[in-house]
Amino acid sequence: MVARCAILFKLIASYAQWGPIKDVFLMIRRHKTTIFTDAKESTTVYELKRIVEGILKRPPEDQRLYKDDVLLNDSQTLGNCGFTNQTARPQAPATVGLAFRLSDDSFEQLRIEPFSTPPELPDVMKPQDSGSTANEQAVQ
Repeated sequence: MVARCAILFKLIASYAQWGPIKDVFLMIRRHKTTIFTDAKESTTVYELKRIVEGILKRPPEDQRLYKDDVLLNDSQTLGNCGFTNQTARPQAPATVGLAFRLSDDSFEQLRIEPFSTPPELPDVMKPQDSGSTANEQAVQ
């Protein structure tokens, strides 16, 4: 019993020292491409580049990641870059810009295309002004 209490105490002390591990939710965007992913606040920018490599097959050294047009340092954590569970939530992920190395060893300019605007809803899908439904109106 004493051993269990000691282990529990160490876990509580560790949690108090480091705090909870927090998830951040990100949209990594380049041109018309968008990648939705999640990571820990303690994830480094380089580790995020490895995630991108697994999806887009471009090595980390051929990638640049940006927050608000500011180049991110590979050794910084996402939390230190300002991506927290308060600023990068599942329902409102934070945007990370992505640029690739060109063939001449320079990098392309960061370019993110805006999302397209959805078409207007058809009349049958729009909310009715009165309290009756479309079927009730047809019967009358």
